[in-house]
Amino acid sequence: MKLLKLVTLFSICYCIISCASVKSPKAVTFAISKKQPLTEEEKKDWYFKDIYKDSIPGISLHKAYDFLNNKKGDTIIVAVIDTELDIAQEDLKNQIWINKDEIPNNNIDDDNNGYVDDIHGWNFLGTTEKTPIIHHKSTAVRILNKYNKYKNVKESEVKSSDLESFKLYKRALNYQKEKIDEAKLNLKYFQGFKERFLSLRDTMKTLFNKEKFTVKELDSLSKKSNDSIIKVKISSTKYLIQNGIDEKRVNQIISIHKNNLDMTYNLEHDDRLTDDDLDDINDSIYGNNNVRGTAKMDHGTKVAGVIAGNRFNEYGVIGITNKVRIMPVVISSFGNENDKDIALAIRYAVNNGAKVINMSIGKEFSINEKWIREAIIYADKKDVLIISAAGNEGLNLDTKDIFYYPNDMDKDKNEFSNNFIAVGSSNYTENIVSNFSNYGQTTVDVFAPGEEIKVLTNDGVGEDSGSSLSCAVVSGIASLIRSYYPALTAKEVKELILKSGISVDTDVYAPVSEGQKRNPNKVPFSSLSKSGKIVNAYNALLMAEEVSKKKKRRKK
Repeated sequence: MKLLKLVTLFSICYCIISCASVKSPKAVTFAISKKQPLTEEEKKDWYFKDIYKDSIPGISLHKAYDFLNNKKGDTIIVAVIDTELDIAQEDLKNQIWINKDEIPNNNIDDDNNGYVDDIHGWNFLGTTEKTPIIHHKSTAVRILNKYNKYKNVKESEVKSSDLESFKLYKRALNYQKEKIDEAKLNLKYFQGFKERFLSLRDTMKTLFNKEKFTVKELDSLSKKSNDSIIKVKISSTKYLIQNGIDEKRVNQIISIHKNNLDMTYNLEHDDRLTDDDLDDINDSIYGNNNVRGTAKMDHGTKVAGVIAGNRFNEYGVIGITNKVRIMPVVISSFGNENDKDIALAIRYAVNNGAKVINMSIGKEFSINEKWIREAIIYADKKDVLIISAAGNEGLNLDTKDIFYYPNDMDKDKNEFSNNFIAVGSSNYTENIVSNFSNYGQTTVDVFAPGEEIKVLTNDGVGEDSGSSLSCAVVSGIASLIRSYYPALTAKEVKELILKSGISVDTDVYAPVSEGQKRNPNKVPFSSLSKSGKIVNAYNALLMAEEVSKKKKRRKK
C-alpha cells in the first residue's frame, strides 16, 4: 500500500545540508492567516476545532459532543481494512471487536463463516509474528506478468477484442518504467544524502565535542558564533532535529527505495505467503486469525486510533468516538493490495456485522476490478457504508485516463453505488487543500483534515499526514451518526455528510504530483470535490437528528 506521507526530504534537505430539508451551512470566507502560526496547543487537536469559533477548519468535534450530551448511542462495528493492527495497544485494546460466536483457539469454525478462530477479525495475508514483513508487488507488475503475451506487440497486431487489455498493459509498462527510474534516482540521492548527513554529524562532533543537541543548545551556540559557515552547520542540524530526521530515518528511506527496486517493481518477486489461487475469487478461505501479524507495520494502528482511540485516558490519542468496536481485516503491506483480498475483505466485514468500513488504501491500477465492484455493491445492498482515501499523488482523478482504486466509478466515471465516500485531505493553512491530495469534482466526494494528525505508532504516539487519516476522520463521523441515529441508511448518512460540510469560499492552488510545477492560477476550493466542502461532525449530527425525526414522523 502507499503509506502516509511523512517529511518530504527530496528537495529541501539538499539545500539545508549542502547549503436534506435542513438547510446546508453557509459558505465561510476563510481567513485563517490571522491565526497563523498555530500555537503548539492548538496544533494538538486542530482537526477537532470549529471554524466559526476558532477560525481553524476542523470538524467541530467538541461542539458535536456538546450536542450529544445526554443522548444515548449504540456501539457499532467499524471494519478497518488495512495493514496488521496492534490490538493490544493501550489506547485501542478495549475498542477491538470480539466475535462472540467464536470460541477462542479451539481450531473450530464455531460460527460457520468459513474462518477458523476469527476472534478479532481476519488476516488475508497470513502473516504471523515469525513472518517477515510482506512487500507486495505493484499491480502494474501483476498486469505485466498476466499480459506478457503483448510484449513486443504493436497495437496494429492486436485483435479488437483484446484492445482494452493491450492498452492496460501498455499503461502499466509506462508506469513501471517511470517508477523504476524514480526509485533509482531516489536511491542514489538518499545514499548521497546519508554521506552528507554523516559528514555534518562528524563536523558538529569535532566542533563542539558532542553528538546530540537540543534546539535550545543550538540556538545558544549560534548566538555565540561569528563564523558564517559554522552558523550554517548549526542551522542545518537544528532543521534535522526539528523534522525528526536522524540516521535511522535516513536508512529507512534508503531501504524503501531499495525495496521498490528489488520487490515492488520486480517482475520476479514472489509476494504471496498463502496457497490460494489469486485468479479464483471463489477460493476464499485462506490466511489466518493473527490480525497483529508481525506487529511491525503501524498504518492500521494509526487509522484505528484516529477513529477510536480511548477518549478518557491520559495515554495516546483522542479518537473521534468510542461507541465502536474495531474489526481489523488485514490485506495491506508495502506495495499494492491484491484485488482479490480487497473484495473478500469487504465481504468479510459486511458478513460479520460492520456498519462502516474504513479503507485507507489505494492504487492506480486494478487487475480484477469487477470483483471489487461486486463487493461494493454487495455492501450497498446490505446497508454498509464504505469510506475510502482519495490518495496522496496530487492527481486530478477526473482526468479521463487516471483512476484510483478502490472506487465506485464505472469506466465513464459514473457512480454505481450509493454507499461509497472518497475523501481528500485538507489542512489548516490558507491554501486549505493538502498539496499531496488527489482531487476531482466528479470523483472525490469531500475533504477532511489530513495533515499533522496525532496518531498511535509502534513507538507510542506521533504525528502523520495523508488522505488515509482524512478517511479515518470521516469514518469516525459516520460512526457517530450510525451510532446515535441507527435508523438512517448508509445512503442517507453519505448524503448528509456531504451536504452538512463547511463550504469554504476561497481560491487555492490545486495539488500537484511530486516533481511537477504548481499551476500559478488558483481555483475555487469548491471545484476540487463533488460536495466542495470539508466535513463537519456537528453539522452532520444536527442534520441527522432532523432527518431521523422526519423518518419517524412518516412511519406514524
